[in-house]
Amino acid sequence: MPDPDLARKEYWRPFIKEKLQTEDAILIGHSSGAVSILRYLEESKCKLVILVGVYYTDLGDEHEKKRGYFNKPWQWNKIKSNAERIVLFASRDDPHIPISEPLFIKEKIKPEYHEYIDERHFGADVNKTKFPEIITIVKKFIEK
Repeated sequence: MPDPDLARKEYWRPFIKEKLQTEDAILIGHSSGAVSILRYLEESKCKLVILVGVYYTDLGDEHEKKRGYFNKPWQWNKIKSNAERIVLFASRDDPHIPISEPLFIKEKIKPEYHEYIDERHFGADVNKTKFPEIITIVKKFIEK
């Protein structure tokens, strides 16, 4: 991904749009990558979206504010309607994202929701190297 340290909207959104060029895409995003996908869905369609450790506010963090994702209202109805299927993974013990963030998104877009109690930030701080749930979801989606 471009701009990996700051993950700014001005770079990530055009990058996703340029690379996909199809509505048959499967998008998987973690943390700021998942936030970028939410903004992408406000304007573009795709088949399957998997969001891991996602949030919708700047979390009161100056670094997050600079990313550019949180300076306008979310278009939840467009996000929801622009993906055939949305799956969200959250963990109650995430040290970076309070569970209220994914729960709010869950209420707005009604995704398939998977909540854990002990996955922290899904690999970023616990060396999680495998995520078989995602593989299973993608395989079943492709097979249907």
